[in-house]
Amino acid sequence: MAMAASPVIHRVVVSASRASLGFYRQNQRSHRFATLHHAFKRGILSIGGERKPRPSFVAHARPYSTRGKEQSVDSGLIRIIQSEIKVAEEESREAESIPKSFPFEIQDVEGTNVVTLRRKYLNESIEVVVSMPGIEEPEINEEEDDAEENQVGDDNANQPTIPLIVNISKGKSLNLEFCCSAYADEVVIDGLSIKGNKESDDDDMLAYEGPDFNDLDENLQKAFHKFLEIRGISPAITNFLYEYMVSKDDREYLIWLQNLKQFVEK
Repeated sequence: MAMAASPVIHRVVVSASRASLGFYRQNQRSHRFATLHHAFKRGILSIGGERKPRPSFVAHARPYSTRGKEQSVDSGLIRIIQSEIKVAEEESREAESIPKSFPFEIQDVEGTNVVTLRRKYLNESIEVVVSMPGIEEPEINEEEDDAEENQVGDDNANQPTIPLIVNISKGKSLNLEFCCSAYADEVVIDGLSIKGNKESDDDDMLAYEGPDFNDLDENLQKAFHKFLEIRGISPAITNFLYEYMVSKDDREYLIWLQNLKQFVEK
């Protein structure tokens, strides 16, 4: 479930108005790298493209060093990065304190885009990998016969969602793994699989992964939702997780900018 870091100018922007349960947070970063983009547009930071032909007399001029120009470009880049750092510091906010009712222990490693939640429940070990929030986009189906079905399935479209991977184990026995999407007022199970404790993954390619979760009997689906809710995977923790992950994204972005500036300055 872990995602790799994006390239320099690729930023995932979570910009949504809070509607239900105070879940949505306006996250404005549209201005980010605007100055950098302007610099590229003006040619200050140009790194490619065809050069304009020099006047004929340049061919007879003495060779000159480009070191001064390179230093000037680097200085301009450092100033822009420093400006971005200032903006990131102003926008960044500290993570909210963990509610007393929150049932999980949080493992947050700097430099990653996920956090891991852990807890014990009876004789079970529960681990939840939480990824950065995203925006659920509606699926477009051109079949007119499916229009009504799409209308129902788009209830969560354009809403912030938190991807979750929930693993429930009992010692060395089989594990249950749920792929979920957490919204403001519900946790949707996207998939369910049974995992074995194997030293080799060779047999996994041929393993029967079970039917699509949505194809299961409706009562069985409801029972699994209740199964997760009892173990702490419920809308009750969704708001806090959203705020925590947005705060983590701010912190990781700021650290990324600082490391970038440190590299350019060397």
